[in-house]
Amino acid sequence: MAQKPSIPKGTRDFGTQEMAERNYIFDTIRSVFRTYGYAQIETPAMENLSTLLGKYGDEGDKLLFRIINSGEPFSKVDVASYLSEAGTDDAGLVKAVCEKGLRYDLTVPFARYVVQHQNEISFPFRRFQVQPVWRADRPQKGRYREFYQCDADVIGSKSQLNELELVQIVDAVFGKLGIRVLIKINNRKVLTGFAEIAGCPDKVVDITVAIDKLDKIGLDAVKEEMLAKGLTPEAVAVIEPILLLEGSTAEKLATMRSLMNGGSASGLVSETGLKGLDELEELFGYLEAAGVRQAVEIDLSLARGLNYYTGAIFEVKALDFAIGSICGGGRYDNLTGIFGLPDMSGVGISFGADRIYDVLKGLDKFPAGLRSSTRLLFANMDASVLPYLIPVARTLREAGVACEIYPDAGKLKKQFDYADRKAIPFISINGTDEAAAGTIGIKNLSTGDQRQFAKDDLEGILAFLG
Repeated sequence: MAQKPSIPKGTRDFGTQEMAERNYIFDTIRSVFRTYGYAQIETPAMENLSTLLGKYGDEGDKLLFRIINSGEPFSKVDVASYLSEAGTDDAGLVKAVCEKGLRYDLTVPFARYVVQHQNEISFPFRRFQVQPVWRADRPQKGRYREFYQCDADVIGSKSQLNELELVQIVDAVFGKLGIRVLIKINNRKVLTGFAEIAGCPDKVVDITVAIDKLDKIGLDAVKEEMLAKGLTPEAVAVIEPILLLEGSTAEKLATMRSLMNGGSASGLVSETGLKGLDELEELFGYLEAAGVRQAVEIDLSLARGLNYYTGAIFEVKALDFAIGSICGGGRYDNLTGIFGLPDMSGVGISFGADRIYDVLKGLDKFPAGLRSSTRLLFANMDASVLPYLIPVARTLREAGVACEIYPDAGKLKKQFDYADRKAIPFISINGTDEAAAGTIGIKNLSTGDQRQFAKDDLEGILAFLG
């Protein structure tokens, strides 16, 4: 008995209906990217592991899909040398037989691209990518092992006008999609300030990794994780009230400025944290002037776990549908330096197309009429009429109308059923009488309106088809 076909967990097939809906998302995002001057590039699905490793923190590195070298990689490796009584050196063995990996995100490959092609591009460089990424994560609702990201980055400028425009892009995209969102903003320098005024500047990564889980595991669990990472109870006591801070943007900034300037229980001052607050104040001033329509707030618990962020960080949540973040990003100053091009600051955002799809589906926000790309179906009455219909269909296609000729002559009911299943809005039924008269009959299947046109009346046909 043949094995039942299947696909790996965390991956999905997409049928014609789903692809029409997904392309609606991609086309909407691309159109907004282009209005802000971003141009499209693509990078390979696989990268050298040396490009990927060490860019996402220890937890991110564990989620990289490694690709075993082609040929017979184990025949070239002394496997026994990686075995001992103390245990197997898995990491060493994997490194010996895997030189490549599937990309984890689009930002690190973008940084590699910028360095590799630095003499061919003009700075500031604005690019967008719409491609799949892969993570060896545990599949669950809204979390997949293969999923698409839609990224926009500008690199080669430190101006926070770039941050403003990325927030405006988020505002425009979700406005066009009809999704109400909350745009949360923080600054990694402020998070560094947490560690400094808590008296543990060497624990920045541990703190950010812990508080990045606040929404998922709650404050008590976050405190326990920080303690487990070596923070003292006194340090945690300094950080806790910051995570609970409420009020307006101005109130949050004022309170934080006091804390960073020696007003916390520790009495310590953080110049880095104060710099981060200056950047937040500048950015929110721009946002107020821009009149962003979606809700925007400072969220001092927002951390975003990727280690390469150095300034503003963003996260976007749907307000009317329960799911994780559907867009995020931030400022990075050192990413290209890893590849040999220092002092190249950039900032970017990434739209999670798969989660956005789930939100649109859950809220029933997809427009009607996405089910079929075909606008007009020519019924096939008998073979003798086909030589008359074929050039008419060609003329309409050249005019931009998607149309089909039903391939097999047969009963009209079957052809009407076909049009209904594919949500084709118009059908054209023509026999020898229409061919002799040089006319084309077209019926609107939703209204029942039926018209006859001269086959050369392209303007009238196009007007009727809308």
